[in-house]
Amino acid sequence: MLILNKEAVIQSLSHSECIEVLQDAMQSVSKRDVIMPLRQFIAIPESAGKFTMMPGYIAEPRCFGVKLVSKYPREAASPHGSHVGMVVVYDADTGLPQALLDGAELTAIRTSAASALATRELARKDSKVLTIMGCGDEAKHHIQAILAVCNIEEIIIWGRSLHKAKSFIEDCIKQNLIGTSVTMRAEADAQTAVAQADIVCTVTAATQPILKGNWLKAGTHVNLVGAAIRSSAEADREVVTKSRFYIDYRESAMAQAGELLDAIEAGVISEAHIVGEIGELLSGSCTGRTSNDEITVYKSLGVAAQDLAAGKRATSNAQRDNIGVLVDW
Repeated sequence: MLILNKEAVIQSLSHSECIEVLQDAMQSVSKRDVIMPLRQFIAIPESAGKFTMMPGYIAEPRCFGVKLVSKYPREAASPHGSHVGMVVVYDADTGLPQALLDGAELTAIRTSAASALATRELARKDSKVLTIMGCGDEAKHHIQAILAVCNIEEIIIWGRSLHKAKSFIEDCIKQNLIGTSVTMRAEADAQTAVAQADIVCTVTAATQPILKGNWLKAGTHVNLVGAAIRSSAEADREVVTKSRFYIDYRESAMAQAGELLDAIEAGVISEAHIVGEIGELLSGSCTGRTSNDEITVYKSLGVAAQDLAAGKRATSNAQRDNIGVLVDW
């Protein structure tokens, strides 16, 4: 079995390649060529921690496996993020494990790649300004992934702390994530940051809305990423009701998409408000943006098929390039 730590995952899977991997994987999801029980949580007694399990099977690339994640609040200076986990990929023909991959890095790459895939399909082709709400690792990954599919000229960063947003930008520049043709700036006011954007990505730990629908200008595309449980929502009801609304997987959305379910339970929309899954859009079985004035929203919850497809490709690349540590099993 191959073991790929964070650095090995980075070496084995680029954002651009992951976007292409997910293009096929999400169509498999919408064809239901997958087995994906809903994400399961258990609270760890006498702690603030939670343990999450996401098992699954995908027909192409044919494999099965599981993602295991522990979520514990940590100090900002901690070398570990709040999410620590792993993805185990099994060969479906032999039933033997092929690889154990760092879950945090693989998740960050595939999540941002999924947002970029939706953005490529739904955002206006002339989109130039990207607003990121959030200053964590996922924000950095979203910048890299969105730049792979859009000709962005300006990136606006909003965070609850202006100081943190400015430090985030300094780190991005030091790491050369944006090149020389893109400018970055921090914005203290969320409404101002959103009102100027062509594309908005929410990648926060917020449980209550930080994005309001009346801030969005006509033609904006929004990726809602951070809230992944029923009790959390990064966007208010108006973001949902005024948009063409897309999801990754209907079963997950109808169980865990807080923004969508809040609007349904309030009686202002029904399940029919969902235009389709991103895989249905890719296969042509639902329509995308129909005008430059429409607001489009992609609600990302993340599914096991994404982890498996991304993990399988990273494993293949690592085997080819002799990356990682091979252990007997």
